[in-house]
Amino acid sequence: MSETGSICVLLSFFIALYSFFISLIGVKKRNRIFIKSGENALISIFGLLLIAVISLCYELITLNFSLKYVALNTSTDLAVIYRFTSLWAGQSGSLLLWSFVLSLYSAIVVLWSKGKDWDFKPYVNATLAFVSLFFLLLITFIENPFEKLSFVPEEGRGLNPILQNGYMAIHPLTLYIGYVGLTVPFAFGMAALLSGKLDDRWVRNSRRWALFAWTFLSIGLLLGARWAYLELGWGGYWAWDPVENAAFMPWLAGTAFLHSIMIQERKGMLKKWNLILLIITFFLTIFGTFLTRSGIVSSVHSFAQSDIGPMFLVFIAFLLIFSFALLSYRMKDLESEDK
Repeated sequence: MSETGSICVLLSFFIALYSFFISLIGVKKRNRIFIKSGENALISIFGLLLIAVISLCYELITLNFSLKYVALNTSTDLAVIYRFTSLWAGQSGSLLLWSFVLSLYSAIVVLWSKGKDWDFKPYVNATLAFVSLFFLLLITFIENPFEKLSFVPEEGRGLNPILQNGYMAIHPLTLYIGYVGLTVPFAFGMAALLSGKLDDRWVRNSRRWALFAWTFLSIGLLLGARWAYLELGWGGYWAWDPVENAAFMPWLAGTAFLHSIMIQERKGMLKKWNLILLIITFFLTIFGTFLTRSGIVSSVHSFAQSDIGPMFLVFIAFLLIFSFALLSYRMKDLESEDK
């Protein structure tokens, strides 16, 4: 199963690369076959990553200690439910989960948009493929969850005791659905800027995705606060833990965005501000993931130490520079229709 999962991850990376370029070429040449091929590629990534996730879960449950990830995050005395939740307890597993959830969102967006004549649809697909490409790059070449050890230990290191809690079996998953889901409205916003189609269509189509992601992000934050209260004995729920607040910040920006876009829909105002809020919200989701997984801050929520921090910083810097440069380029087309 580990070989199957590793091959699926590798194929997903190259297919995401293909989807990104073929979508841009398709819209440039106005070639519907290329655009359709890019959409099919996004759907195939979901299928491949589903197999990869199932493969890793199988190795975790059956305690295949020949895999580095299994040996580091499980042990023979660990209950089956916590062997399964070890999927998101470590660095490479959580990155695989992020990639899988994003591939699910991407596939749903492609299937949901069938029959809809959007001029900016290929740009949505290209943006989703680009974000997927970054995370697939990490799990393919740097943090491979299917990496094997040179020897097979008799026992694994086990799961961090504070993660062996019922709330932690649900909290990270709901948080990820919220975190990753905010990529979809960001993709719609970038597609509007790239295509120059700056009417309210991107707002109407992205609002439901933003609301869905915001709902799960809210649930994830509440579950995490309850976990902190029970497991850590903070009493005050938050205790100003840096990573906990890093997850709270995109919720605040997302809440502002959901309220602000109603003004644009109804009165044609705040167009620039809505895109700024959208860029900031997505930036904060990536930044929160960076804090949790880079080990750059000391926190009870930082369960991983690795050297992927610089790559995250480069990705974040590129997102901010490109997004705001594109926004600046389209600034004249974003004037309010009312006062």
